[in-house]
Amino acid sequence: MFLWKESQKSPPPKMTTDWRSVRLYPIPSIIYLIHNNVQFATLTYVDTSTYQIMGNLKIVTTGILFRLFLRRKLSNLQWMAIILLAVGTTMSQVKGCGEASCESLLSSPIQGYMLGILSACLSALAGIYTEFLMKKNNDTLYWQNVQLYTFGAIFNMARLVVDDFRGGFEKGPWWQRLFNGYSITTWMVVINLGSTGLLVSWLMKYADNIVKVYSTSMAMLLTTVLSVHLFNFRPTLQLFLGIIVCMMSLHMYFAPPQMLVDLPPVVKSDPESLAEVSSDRRTDS
Repeated sequence: MFLWKESQKSPPPKMTTDWRSVRLYPIPSIIYLIHNNVQFATLTYVDTSTYQIMGNLKIVTTGILFRLFLRRKLSNLQWMAIILLAVGTTMSQVKGCGEASCESLLSSPIQGYMLGILSACLSALAGIYTEFLMKKNNDTLYWQNVQLYTFGAIFNMARLVVDDFRGGFEKGPWWQRLFNGYSITTWMVVINLGSTGLLVSWLMKYADNIVKVYSTSMAMLLTTVLSVHLFNFRPTLQLFLGIIVCMMSLHMYFAPPQMLVDLPPVVKSDPESLAEVSSDRRTDS
């Protein structure tokens, strides 16, 4: 709908239909498909709290891939800010410092940790590659979204067909049960996630992955704060400390450029007296 509305403008927006450009769009769809399945596989080995904490690894992996693949240079202060963001979000998700919480975090099988690390890497890789596609040419954002989500829908429908063949169509074909159990709340969730996807693509096009990472982390903290009022959630000391650390990280990363210099330039101090000025002049002469 947005693409059709924008195509009515004069001059019409740029839409590249060359196969050499279109063939790149299935790649992030495949990565996201694998990532979604790895997520569910990870949850079979670890609990939700451990999974959320391991998911914060994507903050650091995004920064690493941001530097390696997109060739974006980050200052030492910005690297420290990214690490602090991961620490702050992790701190806010830790429920307590008792032995029970530590045991639940460290008692999962090794397969769960490996899949969690793989999930974080796949999430970062998909985001970095999507940003590369969005900024590769000057195509309109809506045309790029159409290509991304079309291939994503095709691959996910193919997965449903494969599952039906494996199950012998015992529950009927997927198109007959695709919307079973849907309610108004379900459709609201679908609309919310779809709107979020459009906003994320806008960030990829006009900002970058680091901004998206900060937006996601801040949204998670905001959700936790709202839960205090909506669901009688009891805030913990870890939550307050995590919010403070994340705010520090936000300021460090987006500080003015003069504050992001790794090593301040050495400036010669002014002479303190007229005697020093005269002595300097005699030395120069």
